[in-house]
Order: sequence, then C-alpha cells, then structure tokens
Amino acid sequence: MADNIALELKNIHLRLKSNDFEVKILNGIDLKVNEGKAVAILGSSGSGKSSMMSVMNGLERQSDGSVIVAGCTLDKMNEDELAIFRRNNIGIILQAFHLIPTMTALENVAVPLELAGIKDAVLKAGAMLCNVGLNHRMDHYPSQLSGGEQQRVAIARAMAPQPKILFADEPTGNLDGKTGHNIIELIFNLKKKTGATLILITHDQELAQKCDDIIHIEDGLITNNKDVHKNEGKKVVG
Repeated sequence: MADNIALELKNIHLRLKSNDFEVKILNGIDLKVNEGKAVAILGSSGSGKSSMMSVMNGLERQSDGSVIVAGCTLDKMNEDELAIFRRNNIGIILQAFHLIPTMTALENVAVPLELAGIKDAVLKAGAMLCNVGLNHRMDHYPSQLSGGEQQRVAIARAMAPQPKILFADEPTGNLDGKTGHNIIELIFNLKKKTGATLILITHDQELAQKCDDIIHIEDGLITNNKDVHKNEGKKVVG
C-alpha cells in the first residue's frame, strides 16, 4: 500500500521586497513528506530553512507554488481559515519558548485547548505536562522555571492537541548541551507515541541523523535528500 502524503510543496518560490530590491528566499522547492516520518531540514544560517518551515505551516505566504498539508491546499485559505487549520492540525515548537508570563504552566497548555473547544482541556493539559515530566511544576509561572522546563511546557502545549504534523525550529537553540539532548529525546518519544509527522529545522548534523530523512537546503534550494535507514546502517540518496 502506498504511503500517505502528510505534506507536499510544489515549485515553491518566496520573494520579499526590501526598499527597491526584491530578495529571493526560496527558489523552486519541491518536496513530499510521508505521514509519520521524521524529517530534518539541514542548512546553514540564511539558507532559507526557517522560511521554508513558515511556508509549510502557513505562517508565510509563498510568492508562487502550492502547499498541501494533510490533504488541504493552504494557498486556497484566507487568514482565518489558516489559523483554524493550524489549530486543528499543526503543532509548532520554537527555540524561543513564547510562554505567556502571567499564566502557570498548566494554564499555558490548557488555554489553546480551551480555545479549540476541546473538552476536559485542563485535565488533558495536566496529563501532557505529566508526559513531559512536569507534574510537580504545573502551578509555576514561566519565570519560576528553568530554560529546559520552559521548553518542556512549550512542547506540551504544541503536542496536547495531538497535531498531525509537528514543526520544531532549532528547539534546543537556547539550551545547554545536556538539557538540549533531553529535550530532543522527549520530542522523538512523543512523536513516536502519537504517530505525528515531525519536521525538524536544524544545523546540527548529529541531531539530523535521528530522523528518517535529511533534506539539505542552500540558497533557497534543496541540494540533496537522504533517506536514513538506521537498521541497515547506511544512507540511501533518494
């Protein structure tokens, strides 16, 4: 049986105007990601990888081309429709945690569930915080949490609605090495548990090796796409 496609990019171009100049960010990206896969997008600073992620999740409108996520064409949606689609299908983890400082860890996770009309939002938020090891920190505010704990809250918030696709943009960028390693293990364990598709933006080769596929991007173009077969101990260039 053929794999189902979680995400597809068709000839994606992104151009941004700066004063009288037009800056080309993405220059014709074609990509398919199968459901349940973990895909690393690897590239240096300024390569276009974060812009590519923003186009994938509908936070940035491409200049040309088409984006299809979970069978829906994003470029046919208006901003309100995109917001609802992201709420129901997409989770996003950034290196900046973006927690609401006046809310506890539990409230930060529960509020998006409540806005989505999900029943027992507080109970589900609490269960997800337990899953990320913060059962003893639910009533603490972000300022009372370490960087690693804040990132765990952000992960719980992204994963609590059980999104079909999880985007993580340099999720360990603001953490020390040991804490970052623990956070990555947590993300992969939750991905495995929920069956979500994971798109991981990184510049870390070692981290990329944990994924099923590695996509290299430079100057707004995919330069190669590698399928990582851990069980066979080799890489196959697709």
